Amino acid sequence: MDLSKVKLVVTDMDGTLLNANHEVSSRFFTLYEQLKGYIHFVAASGRQYQSMTSKLETIKDDITIIAENGGIAMQGKTEIMLTHLPNKKIQQLIPLIRQIVGGYIVLCGKRRAYIETEDQSFISLFDEFYNTYEIVNDLTKITNDEILKIAVYHFNSSETFLYPKLKHLENDLKIKVSGQNWLDISDLNANKGYALSHLQQSMGVTKDETMVFGDYNNDLEMLELAHFSYAMENAHPNVKEVANFLTKSNKEQGVEIVLEQLLQAKLKSNVRH
Repeated sequence: MDLSKVKLVVTDMDGTLLNANHEVSSRFFTLYEQLKGYIHFVAASGRQYQSMTSKLETIKDDITIIAENGGIAMQGKTEIMLTHLPNKKIQQLIPLIRQIVGGYIVLCGKRRAYIETEDQSFISLFDEFYNTYEIVNDLTKITNDEILKIAVYHFNSSETFLYPKLKHLENDLKIKVSGQNWLDISDLNANKGYALSHLQQSMGVTKDETMVFGDYNNDLEMLELAHFSYAMENAHPNVKEVANFLTKSNKEQGVEIVLEQLLQAKLKSNVRH
């Protein structure tokens, strides 16, 4: 396993790079500084772009950020990809999702997120993932923003209570269980793998030169684009099946463990050459 050839490192956020307190470790930032001359780093998440940059504030202008499950990709301050949902689709979807008992709808816009509930128990959870948002009376009235995806939250299980109600839409839309409690609805081309493929092509980086870390079903497409694909120990079974390698859980800094190995491989290779 020759890690020295890796040029692109991509990691999911929640359940992967972030610890149990939704924080990025100081160890990661130290490793990033040591590795940045050798690799380009990509953070890819279902989170809002503004939420991701708040976690990666000190390096946000030097990396690529794939947010909203591939709905938008930014390289520093430059937008390199944006895939939004047509307003006609949104008008059809919102009444349908409103019928799901226990489902909370988030319209994920380029400028901000929008919710129509005032349930404080949901808002306190939602606030961790979407720190730029507006509470509105009616989500169908939002017309002055590009909507990148619709996220739906269920307090018990998105896979059990949300996906069965929405999977019939899969011919026209990407319906993705993106976490224990989250499900995302987006354009068919809006996924992390599509955005990563675009980036690989533009940078001239191959599958053998790509390292990806993930933990949930919204990471599957991008894991398939990397030879060095790592499932976290806490990952969904589907992710462990697709990934070529396994690392420790996010609570045990599984990403940082592999990045240490990558750094050592780069340093040895540098000495040899």
